[in-house]
Amino acid sequence: MSARNPEEAHRLWAERFSAGDLEGLLALYEPGAALAAQPGQTVTGTAAIREALTGFLGLGATFAFRETKPAISGGDLALLHDSWTMDGTGADGSPLHLEATTADVVRRQPDGTWLFAIDNPWGG
Repeated sequence: MSARNPEEAHRLWAERFSAGDLEGLLALYEPGAALAAQPGQTVTGTAAIREALTGFLGLGATFAFRETKPAISGGDLALLHDSWTMDGTGADGSPLHLEATTADVVRRQPDGTWLFAIDNPWGG
């Protein structure tokens, strides 16, 4: 299932991450999408996004959006801005806790669904 409105994109992302569904996550991105994999490090395209998301899924972390705000929409683009948390285990076995606020852009596709064009989980 694809997002039928901009706000649904974040809900679907969280559900697929929690399920460990890499292919489902990738299906939420445009082929040429950009992802800020780490603060100051942007990757572009499906292969690079796959690699970055594989690393996050490998943490066995839980992910949740803390606050969902209405999208700011203009034509076929919408800005999503939500707070999130991620808890898991770091590579060294220590507890891992991350939290930030997204600044993501989704674009309406020809079939009316919405896909991530820019995913910046560190955008707050």
